[in-house]
Amino acid sequence: MRLTLTTAALLLATAAPATAQTIHQYGNLALSPAGDRIATVEAAAGHAVVTIRAVADGRILRTIDPCKTCSYSGLTFAPNGDLVFLVRDTAAVRLTYADARSTRTVATIPGIAQTPRVSPDGKRIALLVTLGAAKESGATQAGVRMIGEIGERNDEQRLAVFDIARPATQVTPLSPSGRYVYEYDWTPDGRGFVATTALGNGDNNWWVATLDAIDATTGAVRSIARPTTQLNQPRVSPDGRTVAYVGGLMSDFGSIGGDVFTVPLTGGTPRNITAGARSTVTTIDWTAAGLRTVTLAGDSVQLGTLTPGRPVVAGFAKPASVGAGDGRAVFSADGRIAAAVVQDYEHAPAIYAGPIAALRQITHDNDAAPAVATARSISWKNEGYDVQGWLLAPRTAPAGKAPMITIVHGGPSSASMPNYLYPTSLNAALLQAGYYVFLPNPRGSYGQGEAFTAANRRDFGGGDLRDILAGIDAVERVAPVDDDRLGLGGCSYGGFMAMWANTQTNRFKGIVAGAGLSNWVSYYGTNGIDQWMLPFFGKSMYDDMKAYEDVSAIYQAGKARTPTFIYVGERDIEVPPTQSIEWWHALKDRNVPVSLVIYPDAGHCVPAPDQSADVRRRAIAWFDRYVKGAK
Repeated sequence: MRLTLTTAALLLATAAPATAQTIHQYGNLALSPAGDRIATVEAAAGHAVVTIRAVADGRILRTIDPCKTCSYSGLTFAPNGDLVFLVRDTAAVRLTYADARSTRTVATIPGIAQTPRVSPDGKRIALLVTLGAAKESGATQAGVRMIGEIGERNDEQRLAVFDIARPATQVTPLSPSGRYVYEYDWTPDGRGFVATTALGNGDNNWWVATLDAIDATTGAVRSIARPTTQLNQPRVSPDGRTVAYVGGLMSDFGSIGGDVFTVPLTGGTPRNITAGARSTVTTIDWTAAGLRTVTLAGDSVQLGTLTPGRPVVAGFAKPASVGAGDGRAVFSADGRIAAAVVQDYEHAPAIYAGPIAALRQITHDNDAAPAVATARSISWKNEGYDVQGWLLAPRTAPAGKAPMITIVHGGPSSASMPNYLYPTSLNAALLQAGYYVFLPNPRGSYGQGEAFTAANRRDFGGGDLRDILAGIDAVERVAPVDDDRLGLGGCSYGGFMAMWANTQTNRFKGIVAGAGLSNWVSYYGTNGIDQWMLPFFGKSMYDDMKAYEDVSAIYQAGKARTPTFIYVGERDIEVPPTQSIEWWHALKDRNVPVSLVIYPDAGHCVPAPDQSADVRRRAIAWFDRYVKGAK
């Protein structure tokens, strides 16, 4: 469970935060097959436009802006170098084709759409469409209200194919009704697709999705494999014989991490070709020169080359975050050139591009952006595990020992990675208020290999909490942090950890818990994504209730003593507000200082700018009262 970059987020990612409009934004980055041009959705303030730049030096070659009131997403290049993208207004999404001279609409989708991909022969465009969508795509989005007869109708994301030469007069999906398509790739002969799909509710069933082939003419579905792990990013080899994908224990669609598996396109048992690696693969692409990867290895992201059975050969490596429209980075057709948007805690986003081993910064719009923190990677050992996290210190060091807030990431299959600290973020506000901020990546996180990610299976709040506490000890050995003024926060799985830790330790003086889980038993029966728990608990709550009780804060509420501010979205289907209400009620009954705010119409982790600003204000006030002012 975590806030992930879903369709709505992609559509909104082109606009700068309201109070950080001087930061130039680069969204949906795509790289031409020849590796000579990149396309992004860019804005420094207000309306964003499609921008095409030269890879050689980053100069702008062209801007495309066919609708002054619309948003753009889904940028992808055709084999001939023309550009395809999506144009969205309040009524529909337009599939748009731009050649060197003009821009035209290929199809209008009455609903939502994402992930256009041009066929290998350049004549057709495939697209994931949700006709008459009741909500945005993804479980983190605000859910529909639970009224009337529930569970009888679900949004269906299906695959559609359009002829580039003939504008479509209607949208008729190719893939069958009742089957949700998450991701896909064309086969090199253009006769079909490989896809990750599941029957029934798309928000809930991704954790049991299968790898399937879809015929490009009939829409017929054939099973390729039923992996025992979650899977992302299916990619077909250039010879059309093999499918590769990222597989592993994943808690959220879009939060990609694991090993690389291959399986024959004709079907079979997947083979792990990176087994035992001490890093996490987060992106793959199958180019003419072989597999290209993005991995997280400890505190550094790496772009590299993968030969089955051998370790990834790293090229570009940097303690930073990278992002693009299709994965963490994009690669040219020949696998020689790569591009990504790169940022870290002290440097605002910039586009890097070039040969994989020699990526260089090609945009400088944000070179003067201020840094609000000094970042330091912290490593420690605990119970036989190598653990890593990030310590952020105010640029102007406080006098004497300072209070520190530990922020636990969501997931749990995820990682805290270096992202630029916008003034509108909670971490930036904490730093400006004089706090140190600690961002641990305990067992269960990405970055240390699949065994590390799976180490908290059936152990939520156990070894991972001990890793976090040991990490705080490690910080205190190298930084002037006041152990008597520690606070804890997090959202989603981080919210669970904040609630649970209140029953396990009195080390924290104040807690902020966003969209947290207090009762795994009641959560199982009331959330919209119960399938995600099966890979972690091994059985359903109805078959092993004690396992769910054992990690539920509500069953140990009598031990909770730490003042807690709780917040949640009214229409959160990942972690319904009833979880927060239960914990609020328990703390109030035990006379523990507590405050609960439920934000109207909000989804998971309350992403709307005005509401998140209110969360930030309340969180700082809470920490100031109970942590900074602790006696």
